[in-house]
Amino acid sequence: MKFVIEEDDHETHASLQQSIPSSGYEIIMAPAGEPRTKPRALNVALPLLRGEFVTVFDAEDIPEPGQLRLAAERFAQAPPRLACLQARLAIDNLADGWLPQLFAIEYAALFDVINVGLADLRLPFPLGGTSNHFRTRVLREIGGWDAWNVTEDADIGFRLTRFGYCAETFDATTHEEAPVSLKAFFGQRRRWCKGWYQTLATLCRNPRRLAREAGLWRATAMMIVLLSSVIAPLGAPLCLILPVFSLFASTTFWPSSGVEVGLATLWSSVFLGGAAAVLAPILIGMKRRGLFFLWRKLLLLPIYYAIISAAAWTSLYDLVTQPYHWCKTEHGLTRSRNRAKSRQDHSCRIDAPQRVS
Repeated sequence: MKFVIEEDDHETHASLQQSIPSSGYEIIMAPAGEPRTKPRALNVALPLLRGEFVTVFDAEDIPEPGQLRLAAERFAQAPPRLACLQARLAIDNLADGWLPQLFAIEYAALFDVINVGLADLRLPFPLGGTSNHFRTRVLREIGGWDAWNVTEDADIGFRLTRFGYCAETFDATTHEEAPVSLKAFFGQRRRWCKGWYQTLATLCRNPRRLAREAGLWRATAMMIVLLSSVIAPLGAPLCLILPVFSLFASTTFWPSSGVEVGLATLWSSVFLGGAAAVLAPILIGMKRRGLFFLWRKLLLLPIYYAIISAAAWTSLYDLVTQPYHWCKTEHGLTRSRNRAKSRQDHSCRIDAPQRVS
């Protein structure tokens, strides 16, 4: 296992030296330089890999036991074209407020419904930033990660398709910690939105080449997925305001002409169809992930989407002024006491007398 940290991150280096065992673990120091991003650190470690497969975990993640074995078994059965397996991500700090709860609902819709559906249709999907299981040779073939893209996971998922490879999801879960404070959540979404703009710009540089490399069907799917990720948060204010405006428009409920009847029908159909498209994967994901006890929190979705929209608009400014700045999200705060208690309990079990039969 390799821990990749920045050369000048002395605090993390000292903590790792005290915490990790001496064998089986390695600390890799990413040399000073730009950009100071996660994909650059991953590229530093890529030439040092010795295994046939490599998995990326964020430091705060808790993967379920057996995930590596499940991934290895699937790779052993799959054709060489399968280059990546994406585990499902789930939020585990639900007790920390409405933001993590809505984050959990969003992740359930994405990782338990949308990505699963895209993978089943053999269509490309943006990878999550963690729990990616790769064939090492494929990573080297495609040139590793884009160090200048602040959502390197989305970029590499689509780039695999351009090189003729595919990704799948599999039934293994990694538990993540969602940001608790509004400041941390807003900063994380600013970075994500900025990275989606960067990925979209990369794909749109040469549309003909994209269609030739990925195939017209998959190239179209890539553009739809990315455009929806970009346009939806930017257009959220309009989608939230128009229903309220139309509620007070007399022509919506009391049309007086054929044209007004047609417009009212069209608007109502678009609104109801859009709401169904948003809510369907959410409700299915909540059922699959066992989150229906949070159904009351769905009333806060307009506020949640408004925050994401504000982050999306702010990220446009970031894209111009600081395109490669990585807004780091602080993790480990809400589970620190639980982990300390777990380590204490584990130490007690080790120190206790054991009987061998």
